[in-house]
Amino acid sequence: MPRRLLLIGVNYAPEPTGIGKYSGEMIRWLADNGYECTVITAYPYYPQWKVQEPYVKNRHWYKKEAEGNITVYRCPQYIPADPSGRKRIMMDFTFLLSAFFKLLQLLFVKKFDVVMTVVPPFHLGLLGVLYKKVRGAKLFYHIQDLQIEAARDLGLIHAASFIRLLFRIERYIMKQADVISSISEGMIRKIQQKTGREIVLFPNWVDVSLFYPLDNRDSLKTEYGFKLTDKVVLYSGAIGEKQGLEAILHTAAGLKDIQFLICGSGPYKEKLITMAREQDLQNVIFFPLQPFERFNHFLNMADVHLVIQKANAGDLVMPSKLTTIMAVGGLALITANSDTSLYEVVSERNIGILVAAEDQLALNEGIRSAVHKEPGHITGNAREYALNYLAIDKIMVRFEASLR
Repeated sequence: MPRRLLLIGVNYAPEPTGIGKYSGEMIRWLADNGYECTVITAYPYYPQWKVQEPYVKNRHWYKKEAEGNITVYRCPQYIPADPSGRKRIMMDFTFLLSAFFKLLQLLFVKKFDVVMTVVPPFHLGLLGVLYKKVRGAKLFYHIQDLQIEAARDLGLIHAASFIRLLFRIERYIMKQADVISSISEGMIRKIQQKTGREIVLFPNWVDVSLFYPLDNRDSLKTEYGFKLTDKVVLYSGAIGEKQGLEAILHTAAGLKDIQFLICGSGPYKEKLITMAREQDLQNVIFFPLQPFERFNHFLNMADVHLVIQKANAGDLVMPSKLTTIMAVGGLALITANSDTSLYEVVSERNIGILVAAEDQLALNEGIRSAVHKEPGHITGNAREYALNYLAIDKIMVRFEASLR
């Protein structure tokens, strides 16, 4: 008899990046392997920060979607175009409220064996606790991002009393959870310090059959408006404040012989474009999100891939873009300090080039060195790491065992 799972999370397919991508692929894998899956989620908005077509006309109402073993309930939510700390709190609260009313309906239908909540936002765990207490399901609490610490350290929330309240709510949720999981060893250590209990490693993955190295990479550049001889440094992903992407502009100002390509969308993109225009940076180019079916081709085109984070986010967020870079055998230049788990993994496995976070001179020198030297074994090591540790089937088999 198939097991029944209820997933509660703001982000879900068809969002192309971030948590929504992983949650969608997880549910698809479980459904293909005999699970009956139901999802309570929002309308897709990330990383554009506005509801996407064809969902725009229904965004103020609930919507049900069903396909095979998967049923999805879309809930209305406030989406700020400029997501400041206060607006993001309001956004999370509106989804909590609308998801609560949908959950009330599901309390009176056939029981789910497992209820899983995906963080952020962390307080969705309260809905999981409610379902567990009423229906007796197993509660699985999966942490993609330590949201409260990130909001505090990045200055999005300043009130100390409010931060303490959020931590108390989080402790209650974690105490009620049957299983807690997270995506990196560094995050697991931090969660263990809070809880004193075992935490399951459930890392983000990559489909190594869809993302793989191509031959003659330089020849791909002309399709994107570059010369064969151009050195292309690519940042592809969400464009928000926590990435510290203004550092790319500072580097580009001093390295005019290198082309810097920033691809993606997000609330910070227009500000970056304005800054580049004011500095007359002709070697900084902005692209929109690329079509999924062309993304492997696009990633293979770049000489160097940037994975940039601010120092105070280094051990709180495991950059999902790095998994795809490794799958294509790309040369990743990563800003991470030596006390983070990201630094440990990259240095031990020799799968990328490391420079200190928020160190402009180190970033400049790292990029200058990366584009003018052979990557050696780094790119091969990266592909092997993706094959051995990040393949979706291997990760999901281990995860499914923890569900049981």
